[in-house]
Amino acid sequence: MDKLKRVLSGDENADDDSTTGIIPDLSANSLSWSTRVKGFAVCFVLGIFISLLGSLSLFLHRGAAHFAFFYTIGNIVSMLSTCFLMGPLNQIKKMFAETRVIATVLMLVMLVLTLYAAIVLKNAGLAFLFLILQWLSMTWYSLSYIPYARDLVKKTLNTCVV
Repeated sequence: MDKLKRVLSGDENADDDSTTGIIPDLSANSLSWSTRVKGFAVCFVLGIFISLLGSLSLFLHRGAAHFAFFYTIGNIVSMLSTCFLMGPLNQIKKMFAETRVIATVLMLVMLVLTLYAAIVLKNAGLAFLFLILQWLSMTWYSLSYIPYARDLVKKTLNTCVV
């Protein structure tokens, strides 16, 4: 359990923290482990709840744009929940690590495009298309945290297509 705490809090490479003294401590180390887990759980459940509100808007005939908006906001809140576990700076470092920078940028672009299509353009079809691309990009991004998962998906798809 201690190793899990160290990995999630970002303490595994404590020697290479060059921001000490320059940027305020945003590493989540100032919170106790139980507080961080509770914050993560509350934020994650809130994100799921917001996404479910989007699903409810479909049943209330509010349209795909409302659904896309709430779904995207729910995804953002759920993603921010991990900041409680490892801290915002460590989360950003991990997001933009060399192995997942493309997946991160693609995911963030899809989040923004979904919100743009839903809020500014009010185009339900385009919002729904971006929503599907958002889901695919978030899945690919999430797989980047599982060792060899993306390679397995690539091999599986290659086997199915060829």
